[in-house]
Amino acid sequence: MARGGGFVALAALGKIARADQVVLPPLSAASEKPAVDEPPGDAPDKRVGVAIVGIGRLVLEQILPGFEKSKHTKLVALVSGHREKALVIAQQTGVDPKRVYDYASFDKIKDDPSIDAVYIVLPNMLHAEYTVRAAAAGKHVLCEKPMATTSADAQQMVDACKRAGRRLMIGYRMQYEPHQRYAMRHARDKAFGKIKLVEGHNGQNMGDPNQWRLKKSAGGGSLMDVGIYCLNTTRFVLGEEPTWVQASMHSTPGDPRFKDVDEIAMFQLGFPSGALGTFSSSFGSHRSQRYRVVGDNGRWIDLDPAYAYDGLELSMNQVTGKDEQRAKIALPQKQQFALELDHFAQCVRTGRQPFTPGEEGVQDLKLIEAIVQSAREGRRIELPHIATLDAFRGTPPADA
Repeated sequence: MARGGGFVALAALGKIARADQVVLPPLSAASEKPAVDEPPGDAPDKRVGVAIVGIGRLVLEQILPGFEKSKHTKLVALVSGHREKALVIAQQTGVDPKRVYDYASFDKIKDDPSIDAVYIVLPNMLHAEYTVRAAAAGKHVLCEKPMATTSADAQQMVDACKRAGRRLMIGYRMQYEPHQRYAMRHARDKAFGKIKLVEGHNGQNMGDPNQWRLKKSAGGGSLMDVGIYCLNTTRFVLGEEPTWVQASMHSTPGDPRFKDVDEIAMFQLGFPSGALGTFSSSFGSHRSQRYRVVGDNGRWIDLDPAYAYDGLELSMNQVTGKDEQRAKIALPQKQQFALELDHFAQCVRTGRQPFTPGEEGVQDLKLIEAIVQSAREGRRIELPHIATLDAFRGTPPADA
């Protein structure tokens, strides 16, 4: 009787909605703030298997925690030039040591059916090579930004994945993050008025002058590494493509960190709607990561910090009569890499174009090349007029 009664009591707590999901009834009264109701993750054998290519700081500090929060992917393999380090990480993450590859044996992933896709987290100059090789091995590709060091190499990546019938997505995590998506929706809302200006900065103070981000041949420099956030996020928020750029660059004479790359990049953008953008990036100043979108009806949106991995803060203002009010918008802090991994997995499953496909990355590199040209030649560079909104983006994520 006790067992039967216990079963009835437990059954009352929840009901089966699907074979793989238990739905619980509300606990609080209707007057209370509803609890966050997120669906459970897929069973392990239903998840998209991913191999990480390159296991540096970003992987250890952000991407591995992203896999822990992911609902649709699982880490199944590692590719690294440092086998001992890779074996330690494999043990920590439950990856089979037999699925630890080095760069020489990378092409053998073709024969590993557990690997559906690869996540390329290598220095920028290696992105193109390993994307092409992954596509040839029949694997889908998620690649960190910037997707290559030139737009020509980036286009080769797009072409290789198309020939192989594989999905290619660029890791623009900001386009999946709740604060950025909130800013995007409100900036495009007519109630916000006409956008007149987007201004922002992304900078940090780099240390060791021998690191690859300070090598031109590796695709380093402040514009490529952190300035691209200003560029890409603004294109995402507005949905527009710039029609002209004007830029300048500076490096402190005698600073060994910047003998090969730009320390500071400053650039202006003009958009078809008439909105202007003014931005800067830096590798030689204290960390600052912010942007503001300014409308013409007394309203603006502000993110500070804007480009960090966590702790983003969003504010908005509004003028009512003689009063101007500024309010912080409280949104949940999400693990940004989990969000992009799950969108990628859904696109792999369905065959849909990712929201940030290779074409999005190609466009950023074309714009970066125009910025560099403007700074070198000291003049404004006119760009092709693209009238379509979100011209280079694919299927929006589920919350769009």
